[in-house]
Order: sequence, then C-alpha cells, then structure tokens
Amino acid sequence: MAVPGDPPNSTPEGMGGGDDDFRSDEYRSVVFDEDFVRAARLQEYSAQERMGEHARAVRSRSIWSGGGSAARTGTPGRGARQGMLLVLLIATAFAAAVYMGLRNPYLPPAGGPAQALTSTVVPLAPTTDVPGGRPAELYAKSPAADYRVGAAGIALPAVRRTHHFTDAQVVAALSIAKDYLVQSSLDPDILTGAASRPVRVLLDPDQLAQFDRSMTSPSGDGRHAATGWLVRFDPATAVVADPRVRVSGTLAVEEVAPDMLEVTTDHTFVYAVRPATGSPAAADGASLFTVRRELRLRFDRDDLTARRLELASAYVMAGPQDCSADPAGAFHPLLAGAGPTTVGPAASDPYATGRPRRTAGLCGVLASPETPPVTASATPPSPPQAAPVSPAP
Repeated sequence: MAVPGDPPNSTPEGMGGGDDDFRSDEYRSVVFDEDFVRAARLQEYSAQERMGEHARAVRSRSIWSGGGSAARTGTPGRGARQGMLLVLLIATAFAAAVYMGLRNPYLPPAGGPAQALTSTVVPLAPTTDVPGGRPAELYAKSPAADYRVGAAGIALPAVRRTHHFTDAQVVAALSIAKDYLVQSSLDPDILTGAASRPVRVLLDPDQLAQFDRSMTSPSGDGRHAATGWLVRFDPATAVVADPRVRVSGTLAVEEVAPDMLEVTTDHTFVYAVRPATGSPAAADGASLFTVRRELRLRFDRDDLTARRLELASAYVMAGPQDCSADPAGAFHPLLAGAGPTTVGPAASDPYATGRPRRTAGLCGVLASPETPPVTASATPPSPPQAAPVSPAP
C-alpha cells in the first residue's frame, strides 16, 4: 500500500533500492557501452527477425560470420570479408613461393678455377715416299674422299637434357665446342700462325696465361704445346694449298658434375699443303697432311653464359712429319716426294675410328693410304715404354 507523499510507481520509502540491490558487486564495474556490445560474440535477433520461420534467437558475430547485415542482405559482413582476404593472401603467397621455386631452382655454386691443359702431340713419320699431286686428286685417292668440307664436317649430335642442365644449355655447350674446332683447326690465320686471338677469346680466363705462354714459348712438356691448343704450320716449311679442308668426326656431351658439362670431340682434319717457297700454281706440288685431334672441353654455367670453354686435355696425332722435328710450336709437314726418315713401331692410322691409344711415345709411324682403317680395340692402353710407341688403337 502506497504511503502518502510517495510518487506513483515509485519505490516506497524504507524499501530497497530496486535493481541495484540485486546486482552483484562483480558487475558493478562493468560498463555496457557501445564497444562492449560490439565485442559480444552473440547478438540477439530483433523481434521482427525472430518472427521468420525457423529463425534462431541469436546469431554468431565471429569473424567468419556476416554480422548484422549479412543475414538481411545475403552478402558477407565486414568480419567475413577480412577473414576471406587473409586466407586469400596466405594462399597467394604460398602459390608464389611454389612457382618461384619451380621456375628458379637452386643452382649449385660455380666450380673452382679452371685446370691447366694437359696435351700430347705425336708426330707420325711416313713409311713410304709422300705422294704429290693436285689437291682434288689427292683427296679423291685418300680415305678422306667422302669427308665433308670445313665446318660441315663438324656435325652436332642429337641433344637431350641432363639432370642439371636444360636442352638449351646442352646445345650451347656443343655449339661453343664446334666454334672452337672451327677457329682452332680451320681459320686461315690460325693455320699460318698469323693470329691466335680467335682461339684465345673462347678460353676460360683461368687458362689464358697458359695459352699465352704456349704461343710465345711453346714446349713439349705436356702443358705448353701450341699445337695442343690449335693447328698451325711452320710458315717456313709449308702453306695450305687448298682452303677446303676435309673434316670428319664426332662430338659427345655428358654431365660430369651437377655444375659441369663435358664435351668430347674426336675429329680428323686433312689439309692439302705445298712448299712455302714453291709456286702456288705448281700442278704436282701439293701433298696431304692429316691431323687427328681428340679434345675434352668443359663448361660450367658461367662458361655457357659467356660462350667460353675450359680445354681440359688434347691428344693429337699429325703427319707425315719427321720424328726429329719438334711439333710443339708448329707442324713441319714432309712434302711431296720426301722419303721416310724414321723407322719406328707399328703403323698408326689417324683415319681409324675409336679411341687413340695413350702411350708415352712422342713419335709414331703414319699408316700408308692403302692400309685399311683399323677398328677400335677393346684392350686397355699398354704401359709406357722406353722406345717410341704407336698411338694407334
């Protein structure tokens, strides 16, 4: 019953303070401001929203839900959009990392300094008089009759990628090797000794000092023979009578290390030469001179990019020559009509296919043109001997 003087619907005097008496001290410090309401994980639907069929009483307000406007408009809310954007950024970053890893795989570091060239140059002495004649007739009667002319005789093999090198890199190695053979075996200025730069520019910088010493002070020490690097004739002895050099041989490539390709070349070059002091138009003044070159060329990735190579080894047989002549600086062909001057071991045929026999001998005997080519032998090289030995298979 209301006490006179109390306002209607008010709390009678002496009664409790209403809701404040039922509030726990725990909640007295909580302020239900706008930030508190927005931070709530659950939000109660309005009365109108709850009138819908199967409507729930509350909605989730996590970052994955659409919030208040999502249910009404059917579009994601701000929190959902932020969550999806975060997932999209993570997926994009992961995809980019995978793509870059596949497109630019780890490249092993480049190898150390290039090794010094080791070379063996074997002069081949004739067993009969050196035949003379016109270049075309001499070629037609020789084993080089079917050889191709010049660079056409240096054919590239079929290309296949290796484990660590692409098709393009393998092609690059083979093409650089061919360039080296062309420049070092066919360039007219190289053959006469008038130039060496076309060969020098193709070498690894670490080998330039050795190359320069070989050109200026050639020696048969296995390291500094000029004829290990290139083909050149003693200009006082002979000159090339026909620029159409006959060539035949093979190239092979293999991966010898994760950062190294090796190209092996095995070619026979046949030159028509004449006396340096004779008449260029002499009908019967030419003779053939044959050079068999087997080279091992190495390439790392820097070499392929710079189009250069490392010449690892060279094994050369050349004749007809006198065994007493030093072939380290230049070749000294025995010309048309010259007779045999050296009696040596079994004949060596530079036209024979297969791997030349490695020996310690520095002179061999040139097989006569009538001798049929000898096939490669499967027996291993014999140990070095004191007497000159044949480099034939």
